[in-house]
Amino acid sequence: MDNFALQDMSTVFIIHGSYGHPQENWFPWLKKKLETLGHKVIVPKFPIHANTANNHRLDEWFEEFDKYKEFINEETIVIAHSRGCSFAFQLLPILGIKINSLFLVGPFVDYDQWRPDIYKDYDSFQARPCLWKRLRQLVKHIEIFQSTNDVIPVSEGQFIADCLHSKITIVKNAGHFNVATYKRYIKFPLLLKHIKKIQE
Repeated sequence: MDNFALQDMSTVFIIHGSYGHPQENWFPWLKKKLETLGHKVIVPKFPIHANTANNHRLDEWFEEFDKYKEFINEETIVIAHSRGCSFAFQLLPILGIKINSLFLVGPFVDYDQWRPDIYKDYDSFQARPCLWKRLRQLVKHIEIFQSTNDVIPVSEGQFIADCLHSKITIVKNAGHFNVATYKRYIKFPLLLKHIKKIQE
């Protein structure tokens, strides 16, 4: 049994992205792997409104997450994908609770390079500035995964890494780290490897 399994088992959150749900991509696979090691894994389902300009509403995501606040502590690990990263950027400073680790997969904060400007006008996730310094104070370990051929450019991930003083792993031809771009992302062994490594 490796060192990761010998640690006090923490709660792990997996936060889905735009139009996402807990059963997509590598989320069920990773959940099972971490549960096998003894961790409590929570994958919330956040509300999404179809066919509306403001189909992802930050206040509603806050409300949904409120029921899980009791599980946030200094041993907690948060894993976020895509828009889930933007949610984490807003959530953690508001909670103000220190956590162990934050893994960001395909994160973004700026639409300018890859979305029409009008889209930004409707997005409540982009309405507030990211409190980078506060995030650095609250999270012991931060890692970013960015793909060379994602619609979100590597430069976006590098910008976030610079703001958070964090490690960035650039993965060749990983798309958006989802099944929609590559079927292999029903699993994510590299992410699991990095999660284990910080517990050694």
